[in-house]
Amino acid sequence: MFNRWILTTTTAAVLAFSPLLAHAETPAQGGEIVVTYKDDITTLDPHIGYDWVNWSMIKSLFSRLMDYEPGTANLVPSLAESFEVAPDGLTYTFKLRKGVKFTNGREIVASDVKYSIERAVNPKTQGPGAGFFGAIKGFDDLTGGKSELLSGIETPDDQTVVFNLSRPDATFLHVMAINFASVVPKEAVEAAAGDFGKKPVGSGALILKDWTIGQKLVFERNPDYFVKDVPHIDKVTVEVGQEPLVALLRLQKGEVDIAGDGIPPAKFLEIKNSPEGAAMIVDGEQLHTGYITLNTKVKPFDDVKVRQAVNMAINKERITRILNGRATAANQILPPLMPGYDKTFTGYAYDVEKAKALLAEAGHPDGFETVLYSTNTDPQPRIAQAIQQDLAAIGIKAEVRALAQGNVIAAGGTEGEAPMIWSGGMGWIADFPDPSNFYGPILGCSGAVSGGWNWPWYCNEAIDKRAGEADAMSDPAKAAERQAAWGKIFTDVMADAPWVPVINERRVVAKSLRMGGPDNIYIDPTRVINYDAIFVKP
Repeated sequence: MFNRWILTTTTAAVLAFSPLLAHAETPAQGGEIVVTYKDDITTLDPHIGYDWVNWSMIKSLFSRLMDYEPGTANLVPSLAESFEVAPDGLTYTFKLRKGVKFTNGREIVASDVKYSIERAVNPKTQGPGAGFFGAIKGFDDLTGGKSELLSGIETPDDQTVVFNLSRPDATFLHVMAINFASVVPKEAVEAAAGDFGKKPVGSGALILKDWTIGQKLVFERNPDYFVKDVPHIDKVTVEVGQEPLVALLRLQKGEVDIAGDGIPPAKFLEIKNSPEGAAMIVDGEQLHTGYITLNTKVKPFDDVKVRQAVNMAINKERITRILNGRATAANQILPPLMPGYDKTFTGYAYDVEKAKALLAEAGHPDGFETVLYSTNTDPQPRIAQAIQQDLAAIGIKAEVRALAQGNVIAAGGTEGEAPMIWSGGMGWIADFPDPSNFYGPILGCSGAVSGGWNWPWYCNEAIDKRAGEADAMSDPAKAAERQAAWGKIFTDVMADAPWVPVINERRVVAKSLRMGGPDNIYIDPTRVINYDAIFVKP
């Protein structure tokens, strides 16, 4: 699977026009399932939601011009019936499927696509995904407050959407498949009066039927979904406020079908070695890096020497042991399976004495006090405590604040609020298999905005320019050149040390024995859990 990712990514234009569902096993139709998470869902607004829990649900509530074959990163048309790309890579023309309806009964037309992308980009939305659309003409005017529209999007008729780009973008078709490109009805957004995230109206495989805050969300099959026999499940109940250990015990009793937060490390070996372990555990590699952010807008992390010292202070091998070996130590921003990963780069070695020396050079021979944010789901607080101990060894006294995921995300997206964040449970998983996705939203200047995911608030304009030039290499013949350019960008970012790359973690999910389908739809590379494709065995 990952070799195929690399193939499609480096060519940036290989498309598979095969059906959205392609399983060797014939999916059964019907049935209800229960999924659990510890924390409540923050929002189901596709232009705002950006964590690995709501990402899966948003994918199934809404549709986009492009999508992926389940369990893979192979692009296929979705709301688009077909598309054409101009030879110069600056014009993309999409033809919409006829008869696709929002769940309010209205047919989707081209103007809905235009409105939705403009909403995702508009600063008033306060969404973190605007930067993905930076190649569309008019982007700077909209983000700069000079216009409410994107001049580069044209709708010559109800079935045609034309995107005119200011520069070629090798990732553009992937961008049309991410959640931020989801199509929403303007009238429903306006009727929700700022609460669309709790009252979503889309055209996807599922419909939100009930949301009891702090308790559960109930999704039902959309009977009018435009893909035949999808989804397979009639009802999905997501129970929140469930401790992972309790959820796992309930799963073993048959009361839960998917333990969304995974298997706590303390139970992993027990489950793995049980008679039914092989059938219950889905364990696979993912394009993931877990990291510590160092806020470049907060003293003393505005000093590169301090950031480099922290990089040298963290014992990453100890953290992999906390995770029962379900991760490997990371030395750079990109995960090893991502194109552009530099096998020769060694990063910052674990060196306590050198870290102390750098702190002294920066004017902090006795260290300083700071705050380290973490989510509160096991094992993240324990990892945060291990980081806290490593920092103490070089004189940094860090208070650990273990909070619900939504609160950590909010702190990271508020300028000057979170000096350090351990990203565990939120560590970056690629939205699509291209190195640019590990830059724009989390390290690029466009992501350093209120509500964004650039939590170090890092903005290097020279590197930003190089990133734009790398993405403009849309010609497949330049794939190797583009890959090398991205690799150098990331190693140069590491010289500025806005992150401490800590681990590349495997995705491990526990599912009940009655759940059917191939493992890769439970650790889907673009959906995490693919609610469209999973099913209950007869």
